[in-house]
Formats: sequence, structure tokens, C-alpha cells
Amino acid sequence: MRACHDSIHRWVVCCVVALTLLMVHSESGAQSRTRKTPNAEAIPAGGVRLYTSPNFRLVTDLSEEDAEALLVRLETMIKLVSGYWGRRLTKTIDMYVAEDISKWPADVLAQMSPRGISQIEGRAGVTEAVVQSIGGRPVNSEAVVYAVADHGTPQHEAVHAYCSLTFGETGPVWYSEGMAEVGQYWKEGDKSVSAPDIVIEYLTQSEPKSLNDIVNNPLETTGDSWQNYAWRWALCHLLGFNENYTDRFKPLGLALLGGGNIDFWQVYGAQATEIEFEYKFFLEHLEPGYRVDLCSWDWKSKFIAPRSSGTAIKLRADRGWQASKVRVEAGQAYSFECAGEWTLGGEEGNDADDSAAARRDDAASEPVTADGDASGKGRVVACIFKDYELTEEFDWGASGTWTAPQDGWLFLRCRDDWGRLADNKGAVTCKIKLVK
Repeated sequence: MRACHDSIHRWVVCCVVALTLLMVHSESGAQSRTRKTPNAEAIPAGGVRLYTSPNFRLVTDLSEEDAEALLVRLETMIKLVSGYWGRRLTKTIDMYVAEDISKWPADVLAQMSPRGISQIEGRAGVTEAVVQSIGGRPVNSEAVVYAVADHGTPQHEAVHAYCSLTFGETGPVWYSEGMAEVGQYWKEGDKSVSAPDIVIEYLTQSEPKSLNDIVNNPLETTGDSWQNYAWRWALCHLLGFNENYTDRFKPLGLALLGGGNIDFWQVYGAQATEIEFEYKFFLEHLEPGYRVDLCSWDWKSKFIAPRSSGTAIKLRADRGWQASKVRVEAGQAYSFECAGEWTLGGEEGNDADDSAAARRDDAASEPVTADGDASGKGRVVACIFKDYELTEEFDWGASGTWTAPQDGWLFLRCRDDWGRLADNKGAVTCKIKLVK
């Protein structure tokens, strides 16, 4: 019996030793080294100071007002991303955020990573994470953020820190960096585009990068260029908010963060042609306030020739192109009549933040008919979809006769700026008949 007890004791000791060795093994691509955590006593009274909030410890040379504003943005971001992924942050994120790191005290710099200091000096940011694992499963993680004090870098890096601490993983480059960009731009209760002008200008004026070049390019790495980050953001924003793809995007992301053996093509391969079309359309019409959910393409409607009594569609003012369900033929004449009124924008726009809808003119717009206002906004316009290509839009208005320039599926919309659809209200009914 004693021999059995000794044997069990030795087995327990061996297990404890093995477990200890496993727990100190890091399976992270970031640096694995001991670092000091900043504390109030180590931070001088002037210049560089320590600020805290429920989820962050922020060491910064920002003014007190700016530091508190940054913490508000960070806490809002953590609330949004943890709600999205369904995982609460259980550890405080340590952050060093600098406007001018050349003036930081030596004793504070001594606590910091040389790589982190270098990134800040280069006007950039980095998240250094150490993930302790057992059998490939993360059991404990540490993450420290180093970031220049611009408007977006601290939030971007804090998303990486959240993923490292919560999942032990940030996913492949396209997803990791794309979602970090989504996180830094994301505003509570707002699905609209709020990326900086330089990002929007670059994406709209560049040749679109293919889906495969974004999700399956081994030459692209974290920190490669803000241009590559822009493409990754555009794809993640589209998949995350577009009604056709959002239901699959979150499960895909959770699988990637969980280290699952899955990739983009396994989930979206069957929809690749549709995604490519909507992705290019998004880039072509991208502007502040654009809502991919309101511009989600209708792939489900069936298109047929107009019924003898006419085919009617209820056309909403706050959506992009909408399926008429009418298949048209080149050279064939059609009559149309659109009845009702709708309202474009006005003082009841989204005032939750500084989104494009909220920046609309204060004066409430008067309801207009399908002919639109004096500028042509609010007018019913049409286009034809065929083989994943769109014709240029052409005027319809309230009523008239129109000859189809080619075969295809007829789509209609209320003419307005693409970034200003969300605050439109109302609908008109359009009836389409074949002219014999």
C-alpha cells in the first residue's frame, strides 16, 4: 500500500512539474519576456501620468482632458467588440500612449519595451502579447499596448490586446488587422462608414484589390502598410454589416480566433462572385455615412416579364438599389407610374454622433414626389443588372414610357448621395407595364 502511495505521489509531482513547464511555454508570435507593469508610484507627477478606467491602465503624456477622452473612447470600443464577440474582457489592458516620447522620463522608458518605444518613435503602434498554453489551448495571456497618440492607433492596438487576452489569438492577418480597423472606427449604434478621408480617398481612387489578394497573400504581414490595412478594413466592414454575409462572418471570426482549421473560402466560397460584386460596388460608392446594410444587394428575388396588369414594387427612400422583379428585354418599351411621396434627410437625422447623416442640413426637407426636387434628388432612377455588371443609372421620375437598352434585371432607387440614405423616410409605389 505504501509503495502504491509513493507511486501516486511521484506521479502527482511529475504532473505538477510538467504542468509548470507547459505554463511557462509561450505560443505567441509576440515577444515573450518579463516586463514591469506601470504603477502610480513609478510615474512622475508632471508630464507623463497614469490614468485608469475599468478596463485600462493608461500611461501617457496627453493632457488630463485628452487622456480622459481617450479612455472614454477605449471603454466604448471594448464594450462594442466584447458585445460583438460575446466574450467579456477579464484583464486590464496596460497602454503606453505618447505624443512626444522624446520627453518621457528615463525611469518610465526603462519599464517599456524597446520595440514599443521604436514603434511610437515611428508614429505607429504595436501590441506585445505573451500567451501561455497547455496542449495548444491558451490558459493565460498578457498584453501591453504601445501607441502614438493619434485618433485611431490606440483603439486599433487595444482591439489586438483584447483578442490576445480573451482568445489567446488575433487570427490571420486579413482578419486581425481588418477587425482592429473596424474596432477603431466603430461607433455605438452606428453602422455607417466613418473611416478617415485619406482611407476613403485611397480606396475609391485605386484599382480594387481582389478578395484572394486580401485573404490569401502570404507576402502581407502585420504592420506592412496603411494601404493594406485599408483593404482589410473594407472587406471586414462589408462582411460584418452587409445583410447577405453578416450571419456567417461572426462564426467565421470566432473560429479563426479559436485557432480553428477554417478559412475564408470554406465559408464564403459559394458566394464569392456575389461578394466580389458587392465589394467593388462598395468601393466605387464609398463615402462617409455609407451603409452597407442599406445597400445590401437583393440576390433572392425572382425576375419575370411584367404581368399584363402591371407589376408593382414598393420603393423605399432609405435603401440602395431595389429589385423591381421585372426582367426587361432590349428594345422593348415599358410604361411606369410611381405614386406617393418621400422625405430626404432633415433635422431628424442620426444625431448620436458626428456621422454623415447627423451632419446634414438642419432644415427639414419637405416631402417630394418621385420626380424629386429641383436638384434631381428624390427622383426615381433605374439601372439594369446583367452578368454581375450594372448599366449607368438613368432617370425615370414619376411616370412615363421607357425603352430598355439591353436585356437584364431592372433595379430602382431614390436618387440621393450614397452616404445620406439612412435619414431618408417614406416610400413610393412604382407600377411597371409592358407597352404592346
